[in-house]
Amino acid sequence: MRPTAKDLAAEAGVSLATIDRVLNSRPGVKPRTVIKVNEAIEKIGFVRNLSAVNLARKKSYQFRFLLPDHGDQFLEVLVRHIEEARKPFADEMADVAAIRLPVEDPYKLAAYLGGLDTATTQGIAIMAPESPQVRDAINRLLERGIEVVQFIAGQPKAGSNDFVGINNHAAGATAAQLIGRFLAGRKGKIIVVSETMQARDSIERRLGFDEVINREYSGLQTLPSVETRGDTEKTRRIFENVFANHPDILGLYVMSAEARIPVGEISRVAQMPLVKIVHERTPFTESALQSGAIDAVIAQNSGHLVRSAIRILKARIDQRTPLASQEKIRIEILLKENL
Repeated sequence: MRPTAKDLAAEAGVSLATIDRVLNSRPGVKPRTVIKVNEAIEKIGFVRNLSAVNLARKKSYQFRFLLPDHGDQFLEVLVRHIEEARKPFADEMADVAAIRLPVEDPYKLAAYLGGLDTATTQGIAIMAPESPQVRDAINRLLERGIEVVQFIAGQPKAGSNDFVGINNHAAGATAAQLIGRFLAGRKGKIIVVSETMQARDSIERRLGFDEVINREYSGLQTLPSVETRGDTEKTRRIFENVFANHPDILGLYVMSAEARIPVGEISRVAQMPLVKIVHERTPFTESALQSGAIDAVIAQNSGHLVRSAIRILKARIDQRTPLASQEKIRIEILLKENL
């Protein structure tokens, strides 16, 4: 059986009350005694049962995922996984919920973050475009004791270094390798699409994509990035104009999570079959893979994203170091054969 607090007290030669003070970082214990208790912890392999402690103290965690209030199927998939995580993490005294917010307006989002109450919210996982207003609001949350995880979309200059998501530069580089290999030495142009190039993930993916294409596929040329803003009519007009000026387009790379509009509209305009690489596993991309409308999906496991964010928030509140290897989000390449 694993050592108990009584075993620890006996090994350290102190009272249970002293053990409690040391474990909870409360004052009133001499530094020499703290060292003795920590040495005893190492010697007998004591591991604190935080779930039992929290249950005894009726301590709970209130975690919120702050997500865009509008968007694509990928967001719906994330919300489904957040709901799925509620029951198992409830057993660990964690209440988890998704909140949809106008994250495109940094002032409104910053105001919302500033109004969070430490009594009802202990941690947030936030998915929002990078902005000075949001960055500063996150820093103020951390100062007030609310833990923050940057979720999928990063705020690099914020005080929280906890980021859950894939390496977007590597994801873009992976897309370039896939397109280059699918095209197998053909020469032509690649059209690159995003909802907005103000999103850091799209910027990083474009950099990774260009790096590989320029280094390894001299016969391929990437055109300037196209911004769709999620507008079907605008996307169609852009594609019509691009194809009128560049009839030798061979491939499409969609950098943002919403692939339905670009894939649908380019199929109306392109005269020849294109190699199409998109991001994120959704009902649409699964169906498009099966039908051959797209060639590959670069994905990140949505359930893992959600569970990882919760585990990191819980670890920070418990003053534990998250297990880095467990929380690493891997880049997945999906073909119709491995769905």
